[in-house]
Amino acid sequence: MSTDAALHSPEARRAGAVLTIDLDAIAANWRVYADLGRGRGSEAGAVVKAAAYGLDAAHAAPALHIAGCETFFVAAISEGIELRETLGAITDANPAIHVFNGLMDGAERDFVEHGLTPVLNTLGEVDAWRAFCTGYGQALACDLHVDTGMSRLGLDAFELAKIVADPTRLSDLNLDVAFSHLTCAEDPDDPQNALQLAKFQQALAPLNPGRASLANSSGAFLGADYHFDLMRPGAALYGVNPTPYAPQNPMAQVVRLQGKILQVRTIDTPQGVGYGSTHRAASGARIATISVGYADGYPRSLSNAGDVYFGEHRASIVGRVSMDLITVDISDVPDDLTRPGMLADLIGPLNPIDDVAAKAGTIGYEILTQLGSRYHRVYTGGGYAT
Repeated sequence: MSTDAALHSPEARRAGAVLTIDLDAIAANWRVYADLGRGRGSEAGAVVKAAAYGLDAAHAAPALHIAGCETFFVAAISEGIELRETLGAITDANPAIHVFNGLMDGAERDFVEHGLTPVLNTLGEVDAWRAFCTGYGQALACDLHVDTGMSRLGLDAFELAKIVADPTRLSDLNLDVAFSHLTCAEDPDDPQNALQLAKFQQALAPLNPGRASLANSSGAFLGADYHFDLMRPGAALYGVNPTPYAPQNPMAQVVRLQGKILQVRTIDTPQGVGYGSTHRAASGARIATISVGYADGYPRSLSNAGDVYFGEHRASIVGRVSMDLITVDISDVPDDLTRPGMLADLIGPLNPIDDVAAKAGTIGYEILTQLGSRYHRVYTGGGYAT
């Protein structure tokens, strides 16, 4: 089915909004990172946690694997198990799947059965995995997370010193990747980047891992020193700008969210619009009501702040975003673009994900991961559109 046909399918006609996800754009964005590492021995992996940042890992991961990605990252073991099933259905190969959140009590055998690699974040997890490997009779692969400044997950300096003082704690382990996570990579001038790089380099020598990984989506653009053996792009694969300081986003846009006009009315006398009457429409104003609201993940903070596009014509959201609806002032938009049943771009070519997020007072990551279940989803590229 073509994209055009998908947009006019019975499912699309019944939906209040259509979310189009370009799988070829996801693959192209991954290739940007693959090209950054080419010739330097740095592999580009792909972070597909949180359902590929809200876009569905069952669609995104196969597109990434077909593009050449052999290493995936998820947050939770349940995500890893689902991803293994997804990838197993399309390939006889065995792409690596690393689980950021580490061990859960009693889950060690699940990692083995599903071919997953735990990222160990505490000394307790190191000891638990070592005990399991000893009982299993095999040095099983694992990763080690070293905290260099995030103060979140990972071994702090005190815990790392204990491992250095007693290297037997890593015996019976097959230490694949040593990780750390950058805190300020979106700002190349922040001195925290160089500080974390130095701390990570210092930590690597006594650990002697098989590989090292530091760069996230933005970190890969800080330069080759940050690439190490394995890069971990995430949100950028889905269109979020990893270089907000640059004049142009190096990533292709992946998502387009189009909301359907339910009703158009002309205001005959000045009156309030929406809950609380936070906007007062002037006489003669034309107001379109669109079938998207905060129950669909469209932020309430865009009340009287966001805008939508009808073709190349911008229209402001007026009044509060409600659970199922937004209201838009279309006074300056041609009538032939704003008839009931027509679609408006809430996220699209002229209002990309980062611009929408900025007006909502948040980040593109949050907008993506909150995209709702009521949208009719159309996946394009990857050899199909559904």
